[in-house]
Amino acid sequence: MEKTVFIRLRNRVQVHPNADVCIGDIAQMIINDPELIEKLKKIRIYQIKASDKNIVIIDMMKVVEAILDFDSSLDIQTIGPAQTIIEVVYKKRNLTNLYFALIWLLLFIGSALAIMNFHEDVSMQKVHQRLYTIITGEKADKPLLFQIPYSIGLGIGMILFFNHVFRKRINEEPSPLEVEMFNYQQAIDQYVIVNENKESMRRIHDD
Repeated sequence: MEKTVFIRLRNRVQVHPNADVCIGDIAQMIINDPELIEKLKKIRIYQIKASDKNIVIIDMMKVVEAILDFDSSLDIQTIGPAQTIIEVVYKKRNLTNLYFALIWLLLFIGSALAIMNFHEDVSMQKVHQRLYTIITGEKADKPLLFQIPYSIGLGIGMILFFNHVFRKRINEEPSPLEVEMFNYQQAIDQYVIVNENKESMRRIHDD
């Protein structure tokens, strides 16, 4: 009786340099045979080389070909993406606390300047002075009654907007920054896949 294998490639996986990439590392499979599925997961599909640098694209057709070479009687049903991106993760250099402190200081100063320049452009101080005069009937060069709550509210608003207090998430909803980073990563993955396919077709044409 013919056995059916349902296979779905993962979008992106991480491996170490010179690693052997097996089907079980890059795909999810369903088949009513526990012993067979373990054998299929151990089929080597690729070995990471130094020339690969940090990105390798594995196509679904290569996975199907490897499974059929192992057992040509299997009925393979593919689901999901047609390619998976393998990211080769190299050992990171240890960064000193001084390096992190300099980055933090740079970001802090840059953010502060951006906020101050925005407030200067929209004349925020004059707005506060005007509101203070309207409400109290008095003039003040430094209307702290508005400036202090406004500054506190600005900080709280940033925390709520980014949905984080340092590394702690306030709730499970993704922040706008996380959504933009996700969309950016999706665009990069799509570009890498398309570009890799073009390179593969060019190599085939040259051969």
